[in-house]
Amino acid sequence: MLKLFEYNWQVRKDWFDWCDTVSEEELLKRRTGGVGSILHTLYHIVAVEYGWICGGIQEKEIYIPPFEEVGSLQKIKDFSNSCYLELAPFVYNWNGSLENRIMIDITDEGEREAHKYGEVMRHVIAHEIHHIGQLAIWSREIGKKPVTANLIGRGLFDI
Repeated sequence: MLKLFEYNWQVRKDWFDWCDTVSEEELLKRRTGGVGSILHTLYHIVAVEYGWICGGIQEKEIYIPPFEEVGSLQKIKDFSNSCYLELAPFVYNWNGSLENRIMIDITDEGEREAHKYGEVMRHVIAHEIHHIGQLAIWSREIGKKPVTANLIGRGLFDI
């Protein structure tokens, strides 16, 4: 599971670098699907990861700024870096004894739901992979080559 988090973090950095080559207008342009724009999707990926791991599993008091507060590429990069610094130690210290622990989530409708930590961690991984697929489609729509989604060749399993 750790390698998939590292993969997501590496791909996210690649998308941030890709964004440096695109106009702010294109990054903020309303698009079909996802959460609406390239930047808002990157923000959403970071906010969800941070919210589930630090706010949910770890039950920390967290602050997720609204998109309007961090709605530029540099501010979203900074938000991502600060979230990473807080949640990465937990991910790197993950062990099997955490797999079946239970966290309680309050849904948008105010309902209480129980989730196993392992299920939440894998949800966070799958969530980001889903959204990077959307980013790839949008990059092709604007005539740019997308970031590769290949796990192979990223050096994650170098001996």
